[in-house]
Amino acid sequence: MDEVFKALADHGRRTLLDSLNARNGQTLRELCSELDMARQSVSKHLAVLEAAGLVTTARRGREKLHYLDAGPINAIAERWISRYDRERARALADLKHALEDAAMDSTAFVYTAYIKTTPERLWQALTDPAFTRRYWGLEFSTEWSAGSAMAWEQQGAKIVHPEQVVLESEPYRRLSYTWHTFTPEWAEAVGIDEDTRAALAAEPRSKVAFEIEPAGETVKLTVVHDGFAPDSTLRGMIQEGWPGVVSGLKTLLETGEALPTPEPEGQSG
Repeated sequence: MDEVFKALADHGRRTLLDSLNARNGQTLRELCSELDMARQSVSKHLAVLEAAGLVTTARRGREKLHYLDAGPINAIAERWISRYDRERARALADLKHALEDAAMDSTAFVYTAYIKTTPERLWQALTDPAFTRRYWGLEFSTEWSAGSAMAWEQQGAKIVHPEQVVLESEPYRRLSYTWHTFTPEWAEAVGIDEDTRAALAAEPRSKVAFEIEPAGETVKLTVVHDGFAPDSTLRGMIQEGWPGVVSGLKTLLETGEALPTPEPEGQSG
């Protein structure tokens, strides 16, 4: 908590959050030009915000994009809000909702976790059916090389489509693939009604990327899910689902015990 309060206490860092609130997913260059700050100052402020968990980053080619993360604000609100007077509580709630709204308005959903494991073990957990079925409730059949076809299997429903492919595969560093097809068989297996399935099927196919970075005794995992249509039904579903999936992954790798598998409609889209 101390890091979050320290980060929010500085006007320059609050200005950076305001900029990301207005337009999420900016590069360092874009932030510098919008805020008329020196590159070195912006870099230092972003490092503090990232250390506090208020900003997370993701790579897009050679560019590094910066996104708001409302998690620490949620934690402050849940733990401390009852101890503040009414006006301070209202101000904190306004900031919390502003950050959450910014995250929802962005095309991409970005989620970061630090897991006490190795890059090799984390890669195995993302690709090996023996792992994925334990924390995610599904498994993949693929060669895990760029361009390889992917078959998804969940709750007994096997999903195959030519556009389900691996996009990038750099073992222990980065993995990316297109999202699955919303077939009637899948919907029936996981309890999705036909209207919702039809809405999902009408949307463009999204994609997910996993970025793996060593971070001291832990490994930083960043999940970037993007390619959504405006007012996407799937976007709202994965917003709720990914934190549960990543939490189950983290628990399994750190304790060897699996959490209860997330509800299908919330965790898989």
